[in-house]
Amino acid sequence: MGEFKDTDEGKPVAETGGRIDFDDLMRKYDTEARFRRPPGWQSKLIIFLCVAMSAFHFYTAGMGLLPAQKQGAVHLAFVLALVFLLYPIRSNMSKNSKIPFYDFFLAGLAVVPLVFLITQLDSIAMERSGMPTATDIAMGFILIATLLEATRRISNPILPCLALVSLLYCYFGRYMPEMISHRGFSVNRIVNHMYLGTEGIFGTPLEVSSTFVFMFILFGSVLEKTGMGKFIIDLSLALAGWSTGGPAKVAVVASGLMGTISGSSVANVCTTGMFTIPLMKSVGYKPHFAGAVEAVASTGGQIMPPVMGAGAFIMAQFLGVSYIEVAIAAIVPALLYYFAVLAQVHFEAKRLGLVGLSLSQLPKIGPLITQKGFLLIPLIAIVYLLIAGYTPLMAAFAGIWVSFFLSWLNKETRLTPRRIMEAFEAGARGALSVACACACVGMVVGMGTLSGLALRIAGAVVTLAGILSHGHIGAQLIFTLFFTMCASIILGTGLPTTANFIVTSTMAAPALLRLGVPPMAAYMFVFYFGIAADLTPPVALAAYAGAGIAGTDPMKTGAVAFKLALAGFLVPYIYVNNPILLFIDATPLPMIQSIITALIGVFLLAMFTIGYFKAHIHWFIRALALCGALGLLDPDTLTDVIGLMILAFIYVFQTIKAKKQVSRSSLPQ
Repeated sequence: MGEFKDTDEGKPVAETGGRIDFDDLMRKYDTEARFRRPPGWQSKLIIFLCVAMSAFHFYTAGMGLLPAQKQGAVHLAFVLALVFLLYPIRSNMSKNSKIPFYDFFLAGLAVVPLVFLITQLDSIAMERSGMPTATDIAMGFILIATLLEATRRISNPILPCLALVSLLYCYFGRYMPEMISHRGFSVNRIVNHMYLGTEGIFGTPLEVSSTFVFMFILFGSVLEKTGMGKFIIDLSLALAGWSTGGPAKVAVVASGLMGTISGSSVANVCTTGMFTIPLMKSVGYKPHFAGAVEAVASTGGQIMPPVMGAGAFIMAQFLGVSYIEVAIAAIVPALLYYFAVLAQVHFEAKRLGLVGLSLSQLPKIGPLITQKGFLLIPLIAIVYLLIAGYTPLMAAFAGIWVSFFLSWLNKETRLTPRRIMEAFEAGARGALSVACACACVGMVVGMGTLSGLALRIAGAVVTLAGILSHGHIGAQLIFTLFFTMCASIILGTGLPTTANFIVTSTMAAPALLRLGVPPMAAYMFVFYFGIAADLTPPVALAAYAGAGIAGTDPMKTGAVAFKLALAGFLVPYIYVNNPILLFIDATPLPMIQSIITALIGVFLLAMFTIGYFKAHIHWFIRALALCGALGLLDPDTLTDVIGLMILAFIYVFQTIKAKKQVSRSSLPQ
């Protein structure tokens, strides 16, 4: 494809990329990547457990699941054992260190209460339901303690601390302020609820993790081993590399597509960004802008149907709807998000006078589709099966089989036994953090159901919003949305996306439901802002990972990423007020009008953020563009007309300005 030059340092991308250690970058920004690689038999043991875990889930997906608690217990047994074997007690320990004896002990200790639960579950349910024995309580203590430590190792201290505070609140509730106090519960009651019940550790989040989520993570790992990642980048280059600012558009398209097989913003940045960020810099984009584009595009992958992130599966379970309904509801918001990013990188390229790549440097789309286009068929098959009414579990199971068979159509993509084992190992590793987060946050959810705190928080938020709005219903909703957004972003600075969504959907979303917001819109709102935390300084991990690859200032990259993702911060407010964008009570003509005007609105928003359209835009035109964008995004015909009039004015004004600049530049000096 030729050799691209880096504008900052004048060195080829190959050399630039060679200076960046992928593993070190991942370990710096992604806690999940801070695992050790022990030598010899210890490494083989880990591989065996990973493959066994994936094989168990693959088998039960096809042949029939165990009862929910047993399925979750087996799932969690594999997870906790692997976390203690893979993740050291301190994250700064050598990645090549051997597994110490105490981690083997902890791995075995964590499995004991889960094996006990599997073997004793029938007896517990039939003979001593609600009357746990001393042994039951001891086993519950062991599981809670080991789960908190495992989650700390693979995530960070914030989530286990939140779970620990929840447990303490259950016990000391009688001493709390009146607004959040309750009668308090005994230790036996708390452990029974968290360990033996279905509303604690083994609640809905872990149930989803042990079924749908794991299978889609495994599906993504299988696709990756077929060479899907490289195919996506090549396809994106062929589709967009030639256009104005082509490399940035390649980053947006590739990262959006990668989001269908990757549930991690940081991992997505590091995989596609290793190629796209140097490429953007090579054609003239500033390093901090290149890192920000990759971060925003990669983060958006979690809201991009058909697969989306793990939170979408949990959302479907909470709402009691099929997963395809959640995916359909996410289509228009995701479209607006990515259209806004594409418009901004286009305007930035025009502002800087950048061009695309020459056709000689790009892959040919015809041969590419002919040789490897079949790699898209598993994704198409999954979409078809979901629409046809199959469960996500069965759709993922079938998608993996389709990938197996189709991979043999090309020598480069064949899933040989070795590659299958590597895919099964990667799938298990990829599921560890999600499973720990789901099990640990289950205790937070369990606290809410046991104490009734969730409903009290919802009532308090609505009351506070009502006071600030002086009883005005519309203003009360805006304040409630704002408080919910802040809670989601603050929690997102320390919690993984999945855990963040579960907590906010339990604690914050009920406040929106009280004000009459449709459940799908309420849950999608907290889902969006939980993801947006990866782009919001001071803890914008996706942006910081992009900055690490680009070799630029992380805070500057985070600030630009926030600006580029502005549509993602506004669109949730719009679909709460206009649920038709989520296909809720949608009729054809209003739906088409809403989508078209919203697209034009984010187009104007892109003018505002970049400050360019045909020529540089003065501050008062930028302010006008923002007003027009908000008017077009608002679900009202009058505001749409005003927004279109503003667009027409800006178009005429900027066209005249651009012609004058061309005339002046053509005059003899």
